[in-house]
Amino acid sequence: MAEITERNYRRLNFFRGFRTTEKDWNDGERYHVEKRRLHNRMMHGPGVVPHALGGMRVTARSQGQLAVEIQAGYAVDGQGNDIFLWEPEIKQFNPNDFKLPATVYLVARYIEEFTDFISYKENLDFKGHRKIAESVKVEWSVTEPDLHTEVELARINVAKDIKRILDPKDPFNPQPNEIDLRFVPVAGIVGSFLNPQMLWEIMEMIRRSKQVYALMFHQMRILPAADVLHGFITLEMLIHAQLVDLRNIFNLYLIILNHQWSVILEIEANVPQISSQRDFANFKKQVEISLQRYQERHFSLDFLSGLMSYQGECQKFMETIFQKQLKPQKKLEVKTTDTSAVVENIKVRSAPFEERMNIEGQDMVLIDTIDPIDPDSEKGHQWRITGERDKYRTRQKLKYPDGATVEDAGVAFEGGQLEFEVKNVEPGKDVYVVWRMDYVHGDWEAEVEANDKRLANCICAGSDRKARWRNWVYVVLAEYVREVTLRVKIKPVTADRDINVFKMWAYQPVKRG
Repeated sequence: MAEITERNYRRLNFFRGFRTTEKDWNDGERYHVEKRRLHNRMMHGPGVVPHALGGMRVTARSQGQLAVEIQAGYAVDGQGNDIFLWEPEIKQFNPNDFKLPATVYLVARYIEEFTDFISYKENLDFKGHRKIAESVKVEWSVTEPDLHTEVELARINVAKDIKRILDPKDPFNPQPNEIDLRFVPVAGIVGSFLNPQMLWEIMEMIRRSKQVYALMFHQMRILPAADVLHGFITLEMLIHAQLVDLRNIFNLYLIILNHQWSVILEIEANVPQISSQRDFANFKKQVEISLQRYQERHFSLDFLSGLMSYQGECQKFMETIFQKQLKPQKKLEVKTTDTSAVVENIKVRSAPFEERMNIEGQDMVLIDTIDPIDPDSEKGHQWRITGERDKYRTRQKLKYPDGATVEDAGVAFEGGQLEFEVKNVEPGKDVYVVWRMDYVHGDWEAEVEANDKRLANCICAGSDRKARWRNWVYVVLAEYVREVTLRVKIKPVTADRDINVFKMWAYQPVKRG
């Protein structure tokens, strides 16, 4: 528990004729510093402030280095000192400094340094430092952190034969030589910093979810559904109390996800009339993906948006299963077509993509093309890759399954996301987004958004080391096509897999007159 050490706080009181000295001014500064520290100690508590700057997040360095990278951030120690790390810092680890094996802690300490020394040549008695720099020292320690004077940023159970420091495969159960963030203290924050639109979307998702899980528990007697229902009710109350934001919603929602998994196990074991349905399998898949994403621990507003999209998909599948019991929703009438045969034909097409084509009896019209290595095409379509771990251009001369050889140039990237716009779209019709790819780099999965709506994942199954060209196809269904421009985002979710994109085409089906 934080303590109040001062018995009396006294502010300076200036008046006419008051002859101040350096002691008076330093006392005045000390008063304000101590009051700020008192506020930090009593009202917020020590720890890292989530999502301030880079959140002081610690990650392993690439290429197997014995080093970690600490992102910029802000923390408060047990004395109430503000600890700022303004720029990312790389911290080397020297095994010779420690007796291994051992648990080694990475800590941040508040330090003060006198700076800006000045002396007056007219009178050498008048000299001193004009400023006190408030800084931070990040260092390794084998002593368990004392929260009064330092803040833990990470810990590592270092093995005797350590070769490199790794990010954890399972953040909830780090292994030797993996970064452990489980014990990083979090400073308290009062009030919610989530924007009202996001809070409204969460509340709307909660409202719909409560209907489904109340039905499952009260009418169908699927008992674990009660835990999910009560989890959503509790989350709803916390939101109304303005206590939910990015610092805690991920841990709160993980509780609900784990209870959803219990519901899945119960249905698979005892409710075959539900578990045999395709929509239930889709529901299960969305929950699995959500739980897998948690292992990455890249908690951010984008992560929350993706999580809400996954839960929206879960909700859609469950509402489909229980549509007779729930209040029916008005369905949007759209023009759709059977896509499977068309897609398979396009995938192996080696012939040029023409303005108009007939594929499997379906007339198609070309509405747009994108060349990812043409600057004008990139700019005109807002084509960009952001947040990538690696990106490079590539030129390939490869074969299609029919033996035809084609040369093309494109871009490959790992991590991050690809964004682009498709022009000349006719609303209310499917859009076939096609891109040439080197299929030797298959077996990946990516999240897809179109005009800020979360769609089904794009799954590239399989690979081919001989006939390496394929034209991968993603169909944006007509119900999501509501504007003349389609803004698309593709974000890989498969770890350690790169996606390559060569020339791109967009087609829409043509209704025969």
